[in-house]
Amino acid sequence: MKYSPWKFEETFVIDFLVEAKYGFRRHLLFLIFFFFLLYSARFWHWYSGIYQYYVLFFVYVILIAMVYINIYVLVPRFFFKTKYVTYLVLLVLMGVMGLNFIGYSFRHLFQDFRTQYIPKDNERGGIYEGVLMCIPIILTTTTIKLLQKWISDNKRINELSNLTLNMELNELRNQINPHFLFNMLNNVKALIRTDPAKASVVIVKLSEFLRYQLYENSEEKTLLTSEIDFLSNFLNLEKIRRDNFSFDIQVNIDQRVISSTFIPPNLFTTFVENAVKHSVDLSGRESYVKIEININNRQLYFKCVNSISTGYLPSDKKSSGLGLANITRRLELLYSDTFDLKTDPGKKEYIVNLKIPV
Repeated sequence: MKYSPWKFEETFVIDFLVEAKYGFRRHLLFLIFFFFLLYSARFWHWYSGIYQYYVLFFVYVILIAMVYINIYVLVPRFFFKTKYVTYLVLLVLMGVMGLNFIGYSFRHLFQDFRTQYIPKDNERGGIYEGVLMCIPIILTTTTIKLLQKWISDNKRINELSNLTLNMELNELRNQINPHFLFNMLNNVKALIRTDPAKASVVIVKLSEFLRYQLYENSEEKTLLTSEIDFLSNFLNLEKIRRDNFSFDIQVNIDQRVISSTFIPPNLFTTFVENAVKHSVDLSGRESYVKIEININNRQLYFKCVNSISTGYLPSDKKSSGLGLANITRRLELLYSDTFDLKTDPGKKEYIVNLKIPV
């Protein structure tokens, strides 16, 4: 995978501005930048010797204090709480007080160290020059705080959304599995009465299902080949139970692709389970389930066709509807609007077509 240098630089800049791990370096860089910005002003050159730097440092500390009061007091307590008028009034008040305090200090604390007489207008101009440098800095730091809060809120919203999504997916998954196992146990119950030997084989196969459920279903993704083997085992069990039942699974995919393609576990189970249940023919005639799986242009196509008995009515409409509703909702959560599910209930066949990205 190739990364654009522009994208990398953009990401690094955003991370540097908002991530806590860069906090010390971020503040250090800001303090150095602000010092050199103030260093370019005129006012501190009015004084002699070492007092030039005393004046520069004094004004630097006052203005920095104003900036950090804005960042850590005014913005969090007023601006973030939508008290915009209060925030603006306090910000202006702080600026006026800071300006007057600097002017008072120039007139009383540092007056004796001036090298020459400075007209009052020039004095105010020099002070305003320093303060005007502070205004864009304050606005910039306020913007950065807003950016930090926006990114933090978005991360929290995304985490909550992911948590909700995972909880809903797990709930749907837990609804699907007991429904599947319920039908399997009914099959075993029927075989115990009619053919105990076959029932033993089914129980062994059922243990494989439980192993798959335990180790594969708990994962976010499973190999497509494992899902196909699972469906094959399930249909083989049904064939053991019903002599008049046949099935066919056609996988028109290169073996390397099958072995490297991952899908959510038990994605096709509900469709195949319903196909088996609806294919039951009470008259004893032949019934079938046909499955086709293809991959083309990074899209997986799943087709399931089952025969329908003209006189067959599902014994549990509520459970059948629940299974289809669950898998539809699961697809929506997993793929949003990038999947396509179509069902075609005909008189002799019921067809399911599903397309998902892989």
